[in-house]
Amino acid sequence: MIRFFNWLVESPWSQAFAEREWLFPVVQSLHFIGFAFLIGTIALVDLCLLGLALNRQKAAELSADLEPCKWAGLATMLSTGFLMFSTSANAYHYNLSFRFKMICLMLALLFHFTVRRQALRPGTSGVVAKLAGATSLLLWTAVVAGGRFIAFV
Repeated sequence: MIRFFNWLVESPWSQAFAEREWLFPVVQSLHFIGFAFLIGTIALVDLCLLGLALNRQKAAELSADLEPCKWAGLATMLSTGFLMFSTSANAYHYNLSFRFKMICLMLALLFHFTVRRQALRPGTSGVVAKLAGATSLLLWTAVVAGGRFIAFV
């Protein structure tokens, strides 16, 4: 792994970050925008599953309507996250907050594309839908919290 991390740090795009002081903040801002699109759309559907918002529309319909924004956010977040990681891959590898964020991100995505997807199907009990919505919100909150603390650990 360390060889791969060293290769990332020495990559042309990582060197571009080192040479251009303004590039990292721009990419980081795009990362936050991607997160806002991804988590914002997911949170709206989760709040709908919980019965706390947008009750005029079924959660499955809302999810389908927001699908393009969700995918755009995911693509932006993952690509910019990889670019930022590559600038200091060795340091991030040892950062406990980064590891926590990555574990939570993996769990949140896995939950989103399995359990939560099932909860959106017609005929799902209200209790299951509410549990799925609450769990999803908790997982995504943990991802954001882990990311926020990366700079402080």
